[in-house]
Amino acid sequence: MAHFLSNKVNKLFLILGGFFVANAIVAEFIGIKIFSLERTLGLEPMNLSLFGVDGLGFSLTAGVLLWPVVFVMTDVINEYYGQKGVKFLSYLTVGLISYAFVMVFFAIWISPDLWWRDVSGTLVGNEVSDMDLAFRKVFGQGLWIIVGSLVAFLVGQVIDVFVFHKIKKITGEGKIWLRATGSTLISQFIDSFVVLIIAFYIGGDWDLVRVLAIGTVNYLYKFVMAIVLTPAIYFAHFIIEKYLGKKDAERIKKQAMHS
Repeated sequence: MAHFLSNKVNKLFLILGGFFVANAIVAEFIGIKIFSLERTLGLEPMNLSLFGVDGLGFSLTAGVLLWPVVFVMTDVINEYYGQKGVKFLSYLTVGLISYAFVMVFFAIWISPDLWWRDVSGTLVGNEVSDMDLAFRKVFGQGLWIIVGSLVAFLVGQVIDVFVFHKIKKITGEGKIWLRATGSTLISQFIDSFVVLIIAFYIGGDWDLVRVLAIGTVNYLYKFVMAIVLTPAIYFAHFIIEKYLGKKDAERIKKQAMHS
C-alpha cells in the first residue's frame, strides 16, 4: 500500500475518485429538496410556458448544485485515466449509492426511541413534534426517483465518455473546452429527461408533455452551468500537470487515449 500511494498517478486517481464519488452521493441525498433559483438570487420567479405547460420556473432539486461538478470531474478523469477509469468509478458510485439507500431505508424501518421522537425536537428551539416523521420525510425518497436518478447518472456517464473520446480523436490534444463542455452538454441533455421519464412518467402520474417542459427548464440551467464551469476544466488541468509534472501528465493522457 505504501508503494501504491508513493506513486503520484495512483494517489491522484484516489483523490479525484474520492471527490467524484462523494459529490455524487451527496447530490443524491440533498436532491430531495426543491429550491427556487430565482428567489435564491433575490429575483421574482419566472412564469415560463413550454409545450402548453404554464407557470414554469427554475424550481430545481438541490442535487443540481453538485451534478455539474460531477460531470466536470468526469471529463478530468476521462482526460487522464481514460474510459476504463471513468466507467470503474461510475459503476462503483452506483453501487455505493444503492448501498447507502439500503442503509437509509433500514434506518427508517427501525423503531425510534420515544424520547427522541417526541421530545428531542423541542429542545433545540424548533417546532418539530415528530422527529421520526421528519427523518422519514427527508431521507425517504421514492423508489422510482432513486431508480430514475441512478439510471440517468449511469447513462449520462457512458454517453459523456463516448462523446468525449470521439471529439478528442478528431481534435487531438487541442480544444479541451470542446470535448469537455461538448460531452457534458450532450450527456446532461440525456440525463435531464431520463430521470424525469423514469421517476415521474413511468413511476408517477405525469404526462409526457409536462416531463418535456420541466426537463427543458432543468437542461437550460445545466447548459448554462456547463458553460460557466468550462474554465474549471483548464484550472484542473493546470493543477494536475503542476502536481504530476509535464512528462508524466502527457504520458498518462496518451495511455488514457488508447485504453
